Order: sequence, then C-alpha cells, then structure tokens
Amino acid sequence: MDLAGKAALVTGATRGIGRATAEALAAAGADVVISARTSVEVEQVAKDLDYAFLGRVVGITADVSRPEDCTRLIEETVASLGRLDVLVNNAGVGVLASIEDLSVEDWQTQIDTNLRGVFCCSKAAVPHLQSAEGWIINIGSLAGRNPFAGGSGYNASKFGLVGMTEAMMLDLRHSGIRVSMVMPGSVDTR
Repeated sequence: MDLAGKAALVTGATRGIGRATAEALAAAGADVVISARTSVEVEQVAKDLDYAFLGRVVGITADVSRPEDCTRLIEETVASLGRLDVLVNNAGVGVLASIEDLSVEDWQTQIDTNLRGVFCCSKAAVPHLQSAEGWIINIGSLAGRNPFAGGSGYNASKFGLVGMTEAMMLDLRHSGIRVSMVMPGSVDTR
C-alpha cells in the first residue's frame, strides 16, 4: 500500500506502539497527526518525528476519554492535513487490580479511554474516511480474548473493543471504510 500523500491520525502516539506506528507511517511518506494527553510530550515527539521522517508530523493534544476532545481532534486533524485517510485508535490505559481493589474511578477510566474513546474518534472520523476510502485500525490486546487475574477493568474494555471493532467492520464495509484490529501481547514500554 502506497502511503505517500496519505493523512493519518494516531492516538496515544508519544510512546510504545503508538509512537512506532507514527514513525512507520511518517517513514512511508504519510502526513501524520500524533495525539496524547500531555502537551509537552506531544510537542516534543511531533518535533522529533517531523524532523526525522519524510512525512509531515503534527502534534495535537487530546484526551480521548472525553468525547468533546475526540470530535475536536478529528476536526483539527482534517484542518491541519486537509483530509483523513487512516485513523489508528491506539490510546489506552490499564489499571491492574483485583475486583476487590479496583476503584470505580479506575474502572471508568479504562472504559472511557479504551472503549468510548475509540467509539467517539471513529464516529467523528467516519464522514472523512468515507470520502477517502480510509482505514480504521484499532489497537486491541490479547487481553481482549484472554482474561487474567487483576484485569477485570482492562479485560472488559478490550473484550468490548473486539466486539465493537467487528461490528464496526460490518457496519462500514460497504461504505469504503476498512476496519481492522491488531491484538498485540505484552509490550515492554513504560
């Protein structure tokens, strides 16, 4: 697939899988918006990647657990790049604790970031992706198929993401938008 001239957005892109994905897209010639919650990190990583790769890299700070940030992120991406061809929903959070110890707030944070954030970003992106015959790529986890002790909130969010991704694929496959999921195992990042 030729990515030269394509426009991509990667959430959770200041480290780990998200940063590596943004690097790969920019190296292939795509223009990329990277996003995360911490503005200092977003600005630094965008600067580093924009300097190092062929594709243009722009940083936009957003918290995908907030629906209004998701809408703004998509709007600012299209305004910055002129279009949107690829959305990589990578932002995620994991709070590992037994059901006895997991707070309601930590449960909600995982659901809001790992599940609702993907829904809100995807929903806002669909009109732009239809005109581009674009991609939605959701970064899940093997935790979306394999439960583990201490993972009640994280497993719930990732199991939900698997189901939502499969349903989105069925909803959008005739409108020119391809929906895929990557399910990595454990990754040794901070």
